[in-house]
Amino acid sequence: MIHIEQKTYTSQDGNSVIVLSPTGRLDITTAWQFRLKLQECISKLSSHIVVNLSQVNFIDSSGLTSLVAGMRDADKVNGSFRISNVHPEAKLVFEVTMMDTVFEIFETEEEALEGVPRSIAS
Repeated sequence: MIHIEQKTYTSQDGNSVIVLSPTGRLDITTAWQFRLKLQECISKLSSHIVVNLSQVNFIDSSGLTSLVAGMRDADKVNGSFRISNVHPEAKLVFEVTMMDTVFEIFETEEEALEGVPRSIAS
């Protein structure tokens, strides 16, 4: 069982943004639960998601797959999907798999919540 803290913020443009902060390992035993949580939040609450990974010290391919699926779900409904606070031990997995180029990754939750997609901010 994975513990996932959920918070809701309102962005400057009035959209709700859900911040999910899983704790522990995001691996083959927990990724499906996280995937379901992402689906539920995107379909029922908001298409704007920030995943704070500061408490995830291990992530494997199933964990990455759940994140990719969440990003696709958010894209389908013109939402946004951002990752913040990647734990140092998990960061390597993102770099090795080149997933750090696929996701919008921010140093802090505050930066991820600022609401300016990096591609536009220059």
